[in-house]
Amino acid sequence: MPEQEPYESERAIAGTGMGGTMDLGASEAVTLEQQSSAASGGRAPGPDGPGPQDKPRSLWSDAWHDLRRNPVFIISALVILFLVVISVWPSLITSGSPLKCDLAKAQEGSQSGHPFGFNGQGCDVYTRTVYGARTSVAVGVLATLGVAVLGSVLGGLAGFFGGAGDSVLSRITDIFFAIPVVLGGLVLLSVITSNTVWPVIGFIVLLGWPQISRIARGSVITAKQNDYVQAARALGASNSRLLLRHIAPNAVAPVIVVATIALGTYISLEATLSFLGVGLKPPSVSWGIDISAAAPYVRNAPHALLWPSGALAITVLAFIMLGDAVRDALDPKLR
Repeated sequence: MPEQEPYESERAIAGTGMGGTMDLGASEAVTLEQQSSAASGGRAPGPDGPGPQDKPRSLWSDAWHDLRRNPVFIISALVILFLVVISVWPSLITSGSPLKCDLAKAQEGSQSGHPFGFNGQGCDVYTRTVYGARTSVAVGVLATLGVAVLGSVLGGLAGFFGGAGDSVLSRITDIFFAIPVVLGGLVLLSVITSNTVWPVIGFIVLLGWPQISRIARGSVITAKQNDYVQAARALGASNSRLLLRHIAPNAVAPVIVVATIALGTYISLEATLSFLGVGLKPPSVSWGIDISAAAPYVRNAPHALLWPSGALAITVLAFIMLGDAVRDALDPKLR
């Protein structure tokens, strides 16, 4: 019979993790305790459960954590913030009036106090470029809000209830997808004489909601099949509670991504319609109007075309980059 080992006070009993125990030496027990502490974030669990560092983060907190470390998001957000500021307070960086013109200076280049030169009507290109941001940002933001709200409501309700309403909405969206955007703008806006941004915004909302509606419908259909929704339904939750408390917060991420990217395309669409003469019209200030007015004089005064075109390109690119960064942060499959 083997001789029994003498009792040592520096030995410890450690759990095996399967309901049993394991006899370890003091040094081995300390090592095991250190490894367990490191795995729990440097703090052992308290008597009430895991410590604060073990609390799982939500999708939105994870997304914000990734966005703060994404240089693409930071750069695009700073550009957009600058555009919003000069749209609200253009007088911060310019003191001139976009409607003040002097034909004696038509097509002249850069001068002191006029860094971008003058266009074909003798208007300061720099001032008009700054004030043109107001129109583009206003159209892009308001049209995106209208498209997101209308498309999300219609698509979400169709995806949640299904049935005949879902089928009818699907056929309506197919009809709208078949309408060419530019051609539709030429037809609809050519009969409107208003000189405000609202007809353009209304047209964009009219033709833009089907895309968001289809995205929202698919997200709601996917979300309502999850176990937590079925459990809430079994507990007697009403349809409104299911939609607002359980489905909408988990289905809105794809809508936000698509709407953010689409905002840049709506800005370029407004400039295109204004360039063609059916969007905003003079005396409104718009990058599309300035590009259209400078196109015939591109050989004699290329600066009049370069600056509004560059501002438009930078603005659209900033919103598209922001949308790409938000998509990467909100889509767990891309991590």
